[in-house]
Amino acid sequence: MNKYKYETHFHTDETSFCGKVPAATGVRLYHQAGYTGIIVTDHYFRGFFDIHPFSKWERKIDLFLNGYRNALEEGLRLGMDIQLGMELRFDENFNDYLVYGFDEDFLLTNRKLYRLGLEGFRRLTAGSGIAIVQAHPFRFGMTLAPPELIDGIEVYNGNPRHDSKNHLALEHAESNNLKMVSGSDFHRIGDEARGGIIVEERHMPEGFSGVLLEDKIAGLIRA
Repeated sequence: MNKYKYETHFHTDETSFCGKVPAATGVRLYHQAGYTGIIVTDHYFRGFFDIHPFSKWERKIDLFLNGYRNALEEGLRLGMDIQLGMELRFDENFNDYLVYGFDEDFLLTNRKLYRLGLEGFRRLTAGSGIAIVQAHPFRFGMTLAPPELIDGIEVYNGNPRHDSKNHLALEHAESNNLKMVSGSDFHRIGDEARGGIIVEERHMPEGFSGVLLEDKIAGLIRA
C-alpha cells in the first residue's frame, strides 16, 4: 500500500516574521525529502495586519497569502499538493492554533479573526469542515484549550529550537480523545522533514481537514 507524506506546519519568509526561507525554496526542500504535499500555516495574528498601513482588508489578505501563493506555484511545477492553512493566535492569550479546511474567500469575508477568541471562532466555524488543532500546547506561555473547542492536538512538534514537551501533548490528547497531528514547524533550513503525517491516499477531496476529522491519518512522522 502506498504511503504519502504531508507537512502540516510550515512557515514562509514572505509572510511569517519568523520565517527565514522563501516559500519556493521550502517546497523544493520537501520535494527532495520525498514529501507529497505541504499545508502552509503562516502566522495570522493582530501584529501582522496592524504593521501593514493599508486601509483595505483585501490588500492585507493579499500580503498574508503571498507565501502560500508562492508555495502553490512551485508545488504545481513540481507536482506537489500545496494547501492553505494558518497558525492563528487570538488577542485573548498567546496560544497558537493550526487551522485547516478554509479558502481565500473565508479570509476575505471574515475579517480580523484574531478578535474572536477561540470560543467565538469555534462558533463561527462549527459544521463548516474547518479543523482546529492546538499547536505545541505545552510550550512556555501556552495554556491548554478546552477540549470541546478544538479538534486535535499537535502531539509532536519537530522544531529543534523549542522545548515543546511533546510527551505531555501526547498524554493530553490520549486522555481527552483528541485527534493527533505531527508537524515540523518549519522556519529555517534544517527544520524540514522533522515531522508531518502519513496518509494512504494522495488525493484529498476535502483537503487535510477532511482527512483529520475523518480519522484517515495513517501515521505520524517524528524526527
